Amino acid sequence: MKYIIAIIQPHKLDEVMTALEKAEVPLVTVSNVLGRGRQKGVTEIYRGTKEAGSLLKKVKLEIAVNEEFVAPALEAITGSASTGEVGDGKIFILDLHEVIRISTGERGGIAIG
Repeated sequence: MKYIIAIIQPHKLDEVMTALEKAEVPLVTVSNVLGRGRQKGVTEIYRGTKEAGSLLKKVKLEIAVNEEFVAPALEAITGSASTGEVGDGKIFILDLHEVIRISTGERGGIAIG
């Protein structure tokens, strides 16, 4: 089991969600976050609004998957979130030691969904 954390551009969220659904990875937690990377506060224009400062708006996706869904999830995210520009985001993959479904008490891969 793996825990995938992806930080992406907000305007790419719909495309990424569609790609994940096609890859049969529909279970995703989404959060609006602020952060900075190599841009280091470079002013950007996003949907007609100038964004300046050291923190830029991003979206964080958190996805727990069984091993057979890791590659399809990564392909879906990288294929749909990329613009080829600095600031597209990052993907982090962590080992997931345990998952417990609260409602049933199921554990492990079956608890993911």
